[in-house]
Amino acid sequence: MTEPLKLLVGSAVERMEDPRFLAGTGTFADDLFREDMLHAVVLRSSVAHAHIVEIDAAAALAIKGVHAVITAADIGSDIPTIPLRLAPMAEFEPFRQPVIAKDKVRYVGEPIALVVAETRALAEDALEAIEVNFEGLTAVTGRGAGADALFDGAVDNVAVQYNAGFGDIEAAFAAADHVRTERFSVQRHTALPMETRGLLAEWDLAAGRLIVTGATKVTFFNRGTLARMLGMPAADIDLIEIDVGGGFGVRGEFYPEDFLVPFAARRLGRPVKWIEDRREHLLAINHSRDVACELSIACRRDGLFLGLRGKLFSDMGAYIRTNGGVVPAKAAQFLPGPYRIPHVGISVEAFLTSKTPVGTYRGPGRFEANFFRERLIDMVAADLAMDPADIRRKNLITEEELPYSIDGLVPYEGPTAYDTGDYLAVFECVLSEIGWHEKKSIQGRLIDGVRHGIGFGCFVESGGAGPKENAELKLEADGSLTVAVGSSVLGQGLETVLGQIASDTLSIPFDRIRVLHGSTTLLEEGFGTYHSRAVVMGGSAVLDAGKKLREKILARAAERLGRPNSELTIVDGDVVAANGATVSLALLASDGGLSADGTFANTERTYSYGTHAVHVTVDPRTGAVNILDYVAVEDVGRAINPAVVHGQAIGAIVQGLGGVFLDHLIYDEDGQLLNASLADYLVPTASDYPALRAITLELRPSPSNPLGAKGAGEGGIVAVAAATANAVAAALAPLNVEIHHLPLTPPRLWRLIKDARDRAAAA
Repeated sequence: MTEPLKLLVGSAVERMEDPRFLAGTGTFADDLFREDMLHAVVLRSSVAHAHIVEIDAAAALAIKGVHAVITAADIGSDIPTIPLRLAPMAEFEPFRQPVIAKDKVRYVGEPIALVVAETRALAEDALEAIEVNFEGLTAVTGRGAGADALFDGAVDNVAVQYNAGFGDIEAAFAAADHVRTERFSVQRHTALPMETRGLLAEWDLAAGRLIVTGATKVTFFNRGTLARMLGMPAADIDLIEIDVGGGFGVRGEFYPEDFLVPFAARRLGRPVKWIEDRREHLLAINHSRDVACELSIACRRDGLFLGLRGKLFSDMGAYIRTNGGVVPAKAAQFLPGPYRIPHVGISVEAFLTSKTPVGTYRGPGRFEANFFRERLIDMVAADLAMDPADIRRKNLITEEELPYSIDGLVPYEGPTAYDTGDYLAVFECVLSEIGWHEKKSIQGRLIDGVRHGIGFGCFVESGGAGPKENAELKLEADGSLTVAVGSSVLGQGLETVLGQIASDTLSIPFDRIRVLHGSTTLLEEGFGTYHSRAVVMGGSAVLDAGKKLREKILARAAERLGRPNSELTIVDGDVVAANGATVSLALLASDGGLSADGTFANTERTYSYGTHAVHVTVDPRTGAVNILDYVAVEDVGRAINPAVVHGQAIGAIVQGLGGVFLDHLIYDEDGQLLNASLADYLVPTASDYPALRAITLELRPSPSNPLGAKGAGEGGIVAVAAATANAVAAALAPLNVEIHHLPLTPPRLWRLIKDARDRAAAA
């Protein structure tokens, strides 16, 4: 009798997608080719704020091989605007982005025209031949800045203001023994995935169908959006997902090009391909972060927190994009973090500027909120002469207090509560791993010309957003299994993880499973990948479909073998009866009809949690920071594939360190992006930060899904700034240097050190 398969869930199975990547046989957007394909490039605004007086495309259209120059005039009098997908506050509606500028441009990089030609080179030549006459307006580069309003009705260019919180914040501060107030900020930066965006749109005139290849993330939502804009039935549009070179929140949202390229293909009746170059990627893709905060904490003299009060200011750029409102909303929601703070009051202001609009980037709002709060906690600990570990121990939410309500912090969300966890246990684990008890004596000490600092940051991280996800499992005639799921793949190893779940559920060998994902041709409805939801939602849908298919398989096998279902089991591709009789899955599937649909619906989020700790040295002569040790510990509930989770964590830490030390989108007073190339926009590489450790725990499974999983894609980034800034501040504490703003570049740190020394000399 065949031995049962070893269960794969919880094992570090090698990724099923890697062989094609390593062999160079993956299919990415720029690999797409059609014999009669045209190429598109986008003419983008060269000014930050202006009226469009005239667009003269005559010279461009005269170039042989140029097929079209599409402007707002070609689209019609009613230019579609891109709908809000997340954070759908009514106040944001007037500020949605049009798919193409008509009368006014509001940021450098805004699409003005789409040029379509036989080759990309021809299209770029034609783009240079287009003349645009602008009537300049004052660029709005900061909060309350600029004499010219970006939108009528936006007083002081503010998109929305609201208050959030719970408890009695005034009473909390009145009762406090100690209050500390500080101002912090996180700079504007972006995800910068390895692959830029790209699309191939094809119009099938005979069938009246539009096929768009290169879509991802939320394909069904984007199909519906495109259908409404084009006045077509959604059923006549296919969005096809292929391999993707990273997402991190910025890829796959609906951008202007997601309308313009399909519009051109339908208009011209030929396939149209568009590939974004790196400069326009930095100009056009969602920017993120760019949040400032004035934060106050009230506490007793023993360090017990009584209240937290904050004012958040979020630079949204020129428009509110599909998920832009998530950034300020989640920054507000996660300001209290994993701490027991009974009274919270937060005001939020989202304002508009002449910059590229913002959207989500891995851990949106949480990266910022953790930095603000954890810096302030270290400052309060110093005020009270407390060990920074002790003040956290005193205030971390205990396991007995969970679930812990955080209702009232986001105006468009219903009841919300942290689910399960042992925050203190994870915190103690990190202290042990970093060697806090042994090393804290070297805080701030000058050793061999550099100062040492150890810092940590605690976090709680949401994931697994609903409302639901769908899957279909089909047993093929050869006994293999095809898994189709509405979740999208963005390079995170989802094919492997879903294959593991399906393999265990149906006892089918892993190498006999194929996973299809994202495309609108696979299922009637799908919801995509964002907010670390793919395993929680998509994996649970696969599990549901697998259980249903297993019952169908056993029922058919029972008929063949003449034995009751209760005596049957599936072993390595065969159904085996208690008496030893067997029938292969291939034989059972030969009769056809062996498939099952699965779904998982859930309105509750999952909450992973953890702590990061880092040991750094800072050279006070140069401001250079060196990381000696970095450890991140996160409880993910259940790790379907520990190796995949580990890879996610390490990659996220590196991205976070980029946000601490390097990434910074810099604008001048005229709204020009000064570093729209990789020669000037600096990002980390794998060799920059070798001393990184990530430890995955499975202490407290989530009760909200049958896998017990919690989203694990963002916990690696959300506390990086908090822990690292605290470590740098600890190293420089003897010099009276405080850290309030990112990035911590060597010149900025050198200036802080010099200013502190100058103050000391003048005292």
